[in-house]
Amino acid sequence: MTSGTPYIKGLYYPINERPNGIKKDEVIKLIRQASQLILEGFSLPVNARDNLAPDGQLFVEMCEKDKEFCSLVTKRTRDKNFNCLDLWIEDFVHEHHQWQARGFVDNGQNFSCPFNHSLLDELRKKYGIQHKQSNH
Repeated sequence: MTSGTPYIKGLYYPINERPNGIKKDEVIKLIRQASQLILEGFSLPVNARDNLAPDGQLFVEMCEKDKEFCSLVTKRTRDKNFNCLDLWIEDFVHEHHQWQARGFVDNGQNFSCPFNHSLLDELRKKYGIQHKQSNH
């Protein structure tokens, strides 16, 4: 959430640990990392992309490499499925709801948003994001 703020350096809780809840040891690591940055300094302005969490970086790269996907999730037109604009990055990255390969059924209606699953797999590996299949 710090990418639009070039005068601070964002630090993020480890993405693969988030589902396990917030742990004191991880928070202490982040505090130590922050104090080291304060003492050693960092260059300003901070690059917006470098200030994104891994899932945010993945999303930006997905948009760069798959223009159809990017249009699907950023441009509102009458012919597009609104569910593809109703987007939480975490849901997309972990293929929940309308991002599942088979879509998501709600009130008997299937909602599905097409995208390049192979590219998403490749980018999850690049950014070190573990993916576990789910049914929600």
